[in-house]
Order: sequence, then structure tokens, then C-alpha cells
Amino acid sequence: MRAGLPGASARREADQGSEKDGSARNWHGSLVIMYLPLLASYMATPDFLDPRLTERRNPRTTAIDAASSLDIVDLLNAEDATVPAAVRGARAEIARLIDLAVAAFKSGGRLIYVGAGTSGRLGVLDAAECPPTFGTPPEMVVGVIAGGYPALVRSQEGAEDDVTAGASAMDDQRVTGKDLVVGIAASGTTPYVRAALSRARDLGARTALVTCADPPETLRQTCDVSIVVKVGPEALTGSTRLKAGTATKLVLNTLTTGAMVRLGKAYGNLMVDLKALSEKLHDRGERIVMEVGGVDRARARAAIKEAKGSVKLAVVMARKNVGHDEAVKLLERSGGLVRGVIGDPPPVRG
Repeated sequence: MRAGLPGASARREADQGSEKDGSARNWHGSLVIMYLPLLASYMATPDFLDPRLTERRNPRTTAIDAASSLDIVDLLNAEDATVPAAVRGARAEIARLIDLAVAAFKSGGRLIYVGAGTSGRLGVLDAAECPPTFGTPPEMVVGVIAGGYPALVRSQEGAEDDVTAGASAMDDQRVTGKDLVVGIAASGTTPYVRAALSRARDLGARTALVTCADPPETLRQTCDVSIVVKVGPEALTGSTRLKAGTATKLVLNTLTTGAMVRLGKAYGNLMVDLKALSEKLHDRGERIVMEVGGVDRARARAAIKEAKGSVKLAVVMARKNVGHDEAVKLLERSGGLVRGVIGDPPPVRG
């Protein structure tokens, strides 16, 4: 037998291999035929179509530029009406995020929001409202926005692309493993936010994303929780201060309210840990002590003063008829929960 020429056995193997190759080619060919319409459709997709849901055009508002003022109100209101249901669709993930926030707070950590543009402003807003509402120290819930303080009052859209600044912001905040960092990005792709979350994770923090479009899978996999609220295309294409902004506000409201309630900063639905920093809040605090403690305004005011401004302590003092120090001990034993000290709140009247 000449070298290099196959024998009968070798020829049979070659023929069998050829049959297998042919079978494989036929199988692949069938797949191509099966998916040819889909491939053709994909290849025919115009370049101007953005894959992000928040950047798509809304077929229901294509004539908004020719609408009357009342019709514009109706169009926007109809779109807004779809937001609560979309938020409800992420209820399980939001509850999980509340649990992470409670765990962070109990360990001495912080909730840190990070975002750009509207998303960043909403994070800063929610953080700023926690001290007067729940009596928290300003450093407990923090808002970080691309472009810094100036971006709060004047748009700095280019700041959202600065990945170096996003990562550095986490170093500036001295993020640790005790913290929870929540990135807010309507489109799910904001470079500043992605870089911040990556750096926060490297520093050991738990991370989460709040978005209104499917984020890149790599980002979803590296976050402990991904809250995706699909509100659909905006009434004005890409204007995520509309439905996406409303959805984000609802999610952040739920997150901090839920976490603070779990920490004992409410008694029933009364904000007993508020800081009386205005006449309105002074009045609210006094009325809470009056209603729960069953005392008049003068006694309520005196109790709040003796409690050094703490409505929660004043409520316990008035209801249990004890002094400041004893009220502190009672609350400590109940883990800060007023209900654990004085029982159920009074029924709603009026």
C-alpha cells in the first residue's frame, strides 16, 4: 500500500465522516431556512431604532404636537396612569431591596444613591427628605449625582459619561462592606452609574439597580437586586423625566419609607421620629403626642421639650406617664418600636 493512500477501512471511516458532515450541513441548513425570516427581519431593522425601551417612540402620542392643551393633559395623564401597575410588577424586588437597606442600617452602614440627570436628582431628593421625615442623621441616606452639586440646579448631561468620576465618587464616599449602593439609571446603561456600582462592589458594598429598561446582563448579574420597572416609551421620546421619573420616585419612596418603618420610625402610620424643624412640623408633632398620649396641647408641648425634641420619646412619656430616662429604657427594650411599649395606636377619628 502506498504511503498516503487510505485503505478500505480508512475509506469507510472517511465515507462515514462524509455522511456525518453532510447530515450536519443539512441540519444547519434547516436551521438557516427556519430562521431566515427572523434573520431578514433583524437585518432589516433600521439603524435609528434604539434597543432601550425608554428610547422608543410611543405610538399613542404621535399627534401630541397637534393636540390642544386639554388633549395634552389627557394624553400625559393616560400614560402616567400606567406607572403604578408597572411598579407593582417589581414588588418582590423592591421588598428585597428594603431588606438590604434595613440590614445596612442595622450594621451601621448607609444607603447611597448614585445617578445622573433626573435619576441623580431624584436620589438626592429622597436622601434630603429622610432627616426631617424620619429623624435620621444626614449621612445615613446619601445622594450622589454626576456633576456634583451644580448638576442639581443646572443640567450637565455630559457628566453621565464620566466613568472615572463614577468610580471616584465611591472612593470619595468611603464606601465599605456595610453600605448599600443603589444605582439609578432610567435606561440601564448610564456609564457613570455602571462605573460607580462596579467600584462599590469592589469595595465590598451590596449593590442594586433601579431602571426602566432591561439593563445589560453583566450589570444585572453583578447587582444583588435589579428593579426593572418597564413603563414603556415616553410620551415625548426619550424624556425620562416623565413616566420613568415618576416610577423612580415611587420606588425610592417605597424603599426609604419601608426601611424606616421597619426600623421603628413610625407608630401605626404616624411619623413619630420626625424632626420638628418648622412650624408645620412642630404642630404635627404636638398633635401626634396629643392624640396618642391623650393629653392637651400644653402637656404635649412640655413632653416634647422634656424629650429634647423627640416626638417618639414624648409619646411614650405621655402615654406611660414616665420621665425621659425611663422612656428611653422602655424603647431600648422594645428595639425602638413604640407599639412594643404602649400597644396598638388609637383608632382613626374624623
